[in-house]
Amino acid sequence: RVFRENIQGVPSALPSPDDYFLLRWLRAWSFDLQKSEDVLRKHMEFRKQQDLASILAWQPSEVVRLYNANGICGQDGEGSPVWYHIMGSLDPKDLLLSASKQELLSDSFQSCELLLRECELQSQKLGKKAEKITAVFDLEGLGLRHLWKPGIELLQEFFSALEANYPEILKNLIVVNAPKLFTVTFNLTRRKVVILGDNWKQELTKFISPDQLPVEFGRTMTDPDGNPKCLTKINYGGEVPKSYYLYNQVRLQYEHTVSVGCGSSLRVENEILFPGCVWQFASDGGDIGFGVFLKTKMGERQRAREMTEVLPSQCYNAHLVPEDGSITCLGVSSYVLRFDNTYSLVPSKRISYTVEVLLPDQTFMEKMEKF
Repeated sequence: RVFRENIQGVPSALPSPDDYFLLRWLRAWSFDLQKSEDVLRKHMEFRKQQDLASILAWQPSEVVRLYNANGICGQDGEGSPVWYHIMGSLDPKDLLLSASKQELLSDSFQSCELLLRECELQSQKLGKKAEKITAVFDLEGLGLRHLWKPGIELLQEFFSALEANYPEILKNLIVVNAPKLFTVTFNLTRRKVVILGDNWKQELTKFISPDQLPVEFGRTMTDPDGNPKCLTKINYGGEVPKSYYLYNQVRLQYEHTVSVGCGSSLRVENEILFPGCVWQFASDGGDIGFGVFLKTKMGERQRAREMTEVLPSQCYNAHLVPEDGSITCLGVSSYVLRFDNTYSLVPSKRISYTVEVLLPDQTFMEKMEKF
């Protein structure tokens, strides 16, 4: 009750603000009320940044739909949804050359929201709370190509976001077909990771009922047409055709091209009104940091730490595939889009970018279609 009183105004904006939801945050932070409140409020900012309120209606690009190897299929022995990741057949490098990091993260966050919805549906069906999920990672075929640095960084970023924004949602992470380099590739919380041996198909039934396990994973579930892989639920990935590459397709017309020296940054300041602005950028010479900040003092130059962080600054592999995004603004405000190369010890990066402030009579969809 004390925790609920402390966060007045926050639960009403959440999809399922019941006691079970609040307990997840308290358990994750050892019932530290202040810490739990802080991370929950940060989660609300995360929901706005990632537009989670409407993400279930969002549609990823064709290449992500076809080649991002995962899917939600069946329930475990306690009725909780099961999330499969077919890591060995994932083509991380070509996928990141064909879709932006943000789109791939959005696809994963959409899956998280779908899993939460499935938990709610199962709770109603079973008459008891299903508040956690089981994840199955199939690592057959995992090799050195999966150790590509941008791919590893993306995976680490997702797991960090999962821990910060979906606490206590993971019941077990079950690993099958694990090669020796698994311990090098993943650094996960050991208490939730179950690594099955050669007899993994039989051992899986300790966690998932046979009628809920696809034939591909050793038991009886199939698609309506008899497909043993349950392709209507699980995407098995595969090699991404080079025709999907965005690097040469999208790197077309940008309004500005500038050089950002090593150890320096570039500030793009705009006065933005409702509904907001959209941007797109690409880099030459390596990755580039990018963040969006709201000025707290109009007419004065402020350092990043003196402004309000709207989109947290992080590195983007924009030398591989262009990045794009948008912000919503309810009133007239001054925003700074900051390209950060202060961490770099190598020569300068060449940045090409377009920033377009939307007018009140233009919709986001109309403008985003241009990107």
